[in-house]
Amino acid sequence: MTGTLKSLGLALVWLGLAACGGGGGDIETFESGPAQVPADASSKDFGDYVLHFNALTTDQLTPEVAKQYGIVRSKNRAMLNVSIIRKEEGTIGESVPGSVSASASNLTGQQKNLKLREVKSGGAVYYIGDVDIADRETLVFNVDATPMNESSRFSVRFTRQFFSD
Repeated sequence: MTGTLKSLGLALVWLGLAACGGGGGDIETFESGPAQVPADASSKDFGDYVLHFNALTTDQLTPEVAKQYGIVRSKNRAMLNVSIIRKEEGTIGESVPGSVSASASNLTGQQKNLKLREVKSGGAVYYIGDVDIADRETLVFNVDATPMNESSRFSVRFTRQFFSD
């Protein structure tokens, strides 16, 4: 993996992970039934896989990262970033492709237009999408992911509140 691609991929992950704790929110996860995880969590363990997820305002991305991935930097846009990691003993795991979909709605039930696209950066695979937000708006994200060549679907439901002022 080239240094630039590795840096850009890591920037997306670290920015997202750092942003997760700031917005607060609740997370519900589902595999065969609901399971509670801490409100500031940004991942969920599903046995052989870990699903990583985060949402942040796009103004937190560097101009270079935003340009490379075609993302508009704004305090009024939120980006969802999802990755599937297959556990491998003695390592941090391997990023794997899969089928990932997500939806977002605000607390009044208004559906937000959110379409994910696959981004490959070196050996990492991310699924990102962005959506318009208002100041102090809380979004409920529903994420479904199935690793390639697997039949198990992993689902996560979490909320994040965004501040643009």
